[in-house]
Amino acid sequence: MRRISRITVAGAATASLALALSACGGTSTKASSEDSKGGDKGLAIAYDVGGKGDQSFNDAAFAGLEQAKKEFGYRTADLEPTDGETDADKEQRLASLAKQGYNPVIGVGYAYAAAVKGAAEKFPDTTFGIVDDSTVEAKNVADLVFSEEQASYLAGVAAAKSTKTNTVGFVGGVDIPLIHKFQAGFEQGVKDTNPKAKVLTQYLTQTAEEGGFSSPDKGKSAAEGQIEKKADVVYAAAGLSGQGVIEAAAANKVWAIGVDSDQYSQEALAKYKDSILTSAMKDVAKAVYNLAKSVEDGKPETGIVRGDLKSGEVSLSNSNPKFADNAELQAALKTAKEKIVSGEIKVKTS
Repeated sequence: MRRISRITVAGAATASLALALSACGGTSTKASSEDSKGGDKGLAIAYDVGGKGDQSFNDAAFAGLEQAKKEFGYRTADLEPTDGETDADKEQRLASLAKQGYNPVIGVGYAYAAAVKGAAEKFPDTTFGIVDDSTVEAKNVADLVFSEEQASYLAGVAAAKSTKTNTVGFVGGVDIPLIHKFQAGFEQGVKDTNPKAKVLTQYLTQTAEEGGFSSPDKGKSAAEGQIEKKADVVYAAAGLSGQGVIEAAAANKVWAIGVDSDQYSQEALAKYKDSILTSAMKDVAKAVYNLAKSVEDGKPETGIVRGDLKSGEVSLSNSNPKFADNAELQAALKTAKEKIVSGEIKVKTS
C-alpha cells in the first residue's frame, strides 16, 4: 500500500469547525450544491453517527467540503446517517453518489469500511475516501487516518500540569481500538509528566449503535461520576457525547479537554467555554479538502494518508487565554512535542 504525506498535497482547509468521532451512514440531507457556481459534480460526503451539527467530527468534514466547494466552484453533496442501517445501506448510498458523478466520495467514520470497499470495486474510476480507517486496500481508495495518540499525549501533559487533586479522567465514547489510541496517549502523557497522578477511565458503550458517540446525557453522567472521585480535569473522546462531559465540567468548576476540533470556539458550547482548557484536535477538514484537491489536480491520493504532529494535522488548540498564557505549561508541551516528532518519545496506541 502506497503511503503519502498530506504535506505533499498543496492547499489547506481554512474553515475549522468542530470535530468528534463516530460511525454510521447517511440518508439524504440536502445536496449542499444548489447555490454552487459550477455545473460539474465534485466532493460528496456521507456523515458518521451524530450527523451534521455534532460540533466535532462530522462538522469538521463539512468544513472541508465547504472549502472545496468554494474553491473549485462545483456541486457537492452531504448525506446524513439513519438509525439501524446496514453495511449494504451505506454501500448503496456511496454507490449512488458515485453513479451520479460525484468524485471523490468520502465515508466519514470507520463504520464505512465495508461500504467503501464494495463501492470502490463497483466504481473503479471514482476516488473514494474513508476517515479513521486504514483497512481498505484498493487503488482508488484513500484511508484518511491520524495519529490521535500524539495529540492525546499532549492533552495528558496539559491535564497533569493543571490538576490540583492528582486525579484526572478519560471518557471514551465506544470501547474500540480507535478510542483506545486516545486513552493510551492521554494516560502516557499524564504519567510521564506527573507519576503521582491517577487516571480514571470510563467507556460509555460497547458499540456505536448503543449511542456512545451520540448521547450527551451518557457523557455528562460519566463525567459527574469521575468528578465525584476528585477528577478536576476530564478529557472526552466521545463525539457528540463529549458535550455532556463539558457541561458537567462547567457545572462543577473543573477543566474539560475537548476533542477533534477547537471546542472552545464552538458557538453551541460558548456558555461552557471558560471550562474548556484546550482540545486535542485532528484536522479532518484538511484531510477532506486535500483529497478533493488531489482529485481536482488529477493526482488522487490513495493508500494510507496519515496526519500527525509533524504534519500539523493533530495538535492542541490554544484558544483559551488561560491555557495559552501559562508559560510553564506551554514550555512542557513544546518539549513533549519536540520529543514526539524526533522519535525520542514513542507514544503508545493501546
